[in-house]
Amino acid sequence: MARLRRGRLRWWLLGGLAALVILAVGGTWLYIHVIEGPAPAPLSLKSAAGSGSGTAASGTVAGTWRVSSGSIVGYRVNEVLAGQAAVAVGRTSKVTGSLTISGSTVRAASFSVPMDTIKSNESERDVQFNGRIMETSTYPTGTLSLTAPIVLDALPADGVVKAYHATADLTLHGHTRKVTFPLKAERTTAGIEISGSIPVLFADWDISNPSVGGFVTTQNHGLLEFLIKFSRS
Repeated sequence: MARLRRGRLRWWLLGGLAALVILAVGGTWLYIHVIEGPAPAPLSLKSAAGSGSGTAASGTVAGTWRVSSGSIVGYRVNEVLAGQAAVAVGRTSKVTGSLTISGSTVRAASFSVPMDTIKSNESERDVQFNGRIMETSTYPTGTLSLTAPIVLDALPADGVVKAYHATADLTLHGHTRKVTFPLKAERTTAGIEISGSIPVLFADWDISNPSVGGFVTTQNHGLLEFLIKFSRS
């Protein structure tokens, strides 16, 4: 009889453990896919043009252009939360900077972001970002500075998206490294807009992996995303 009771107790314990696992996984799935919802779409130019459509080019683009309202910079990192795939996204609109165009060539460009203004939809994630990951009190600013000219060739018409490549110095977490990345640019009636993303391998900038114990695990890299709008200085 005692052996039978011990057997029943063992099965009750195993059943309870299985139920807890199901609740944990199911609850995480419900939170990610229903309560939290999908991650924001990658930053990009909204124009669907680019195949030669658009109005005629409206004058020269030579001169200095300043970052204007509506600009966004942020990160995108794939993570696994209690066995469920998710995407962590943080963004800020606190972007400053400028670019200088001579003729049809971008000669200089630099941008700056206060790192502690980057926010996600999770306050605890932001605490980790500002603390052990990016140490924003010690390294408060992220910057990107163009190190090679970008030749625009024939200027596109308004509303036409064109692709280019850029080479720049990216400073994060107190470290500066050269990066080369594609971007897209569009000339609009209000100014110029550019968008793109830069792969960031955390170890290259001595950034702590965002993983938290065995509960949240992330890849060893992420993306720095940007959508920058410019108006004439």
